[in-house]
Amino acid sequence: MLVKFYGHSCFEVSNGKTVILIDPWLTGNPQAAAKAEDMKPDYVFVTHGHSDHLGDAIPIAKANDATIIAPFELATYCNMQGAPKIHPMHIGGDYNFDFGHVKLTQAMHGSAFIDDEKIVYTGNPCGFAFTMDGKRIFHAGDTGLFGDMRFIGEEGLDLAILPIGGNFVMGVNDAVKAVQLLKPKTVIPMHYNTFDVIKQDPNEFKRKVEGKNLAEVVILSPGMDIQL
Repeated sequence: MLVKFYGHSCFEVSNGKTVILIDPWLTGNPQAAAKAEDMKPDYVFVTHGHSDHLGDAIPIAKANDATIIAPFELATYCNMQGAPKIHPMHIGGDYNFDFGHVKLTQAMHGSAFIDDEKIVYTGNPCGFAFTMDGKRIFHAGDTGLFGDMRFIGEEGLDLAILPIGGNFVMGVNDAVKAVQLLKPKTVIPMHYNTFDVIKQDPNEFKRKVEGKNLAEVVILSPGMDIQL
């Protein structure tokens, strides 16, 4: 299984049969390693309605007849904007898809889409804990630290993808605490250095996590990938 980073919080997970795209903000993203028209997903996961996460989800879904999986209100908004297929869920809910199991987790953040000076309510933000080919992955979305992360890790995690940028999300020190709670085998940091206000040193995160023997930290530049 291949996990590829496209910048900010956008990842692609694929196994040769199914392609999952997460938080596809590509257009206007200074880190973006691809264009929206290059994406060919079967499913699009969207953690919340902020523009740097919803991003290009709707046009990508339209172009590929892909299914958007998101919290109910956000999925409904996407459908109203022309997304052809949606699967609405809510925090704590889980579902068995053809590629594997998906559970929505809480995220300590906000969720709204700002359009033409209007704020559109898009429900609660979330993270995604999901399986594919026997591997379990957690994409935390935008979140602060919360104690119930320990429950997410109880079933075992092969990979955790965590924000470290601070200001809007966890900073490095809280992200290290998140790793302690989640107990994943591998961690990839995300949501940092896209803007000045979320400047962080991912190598500091790596040193602190690996110095405590908590997990392996893999720092990906946009366009890079790892095999799970």
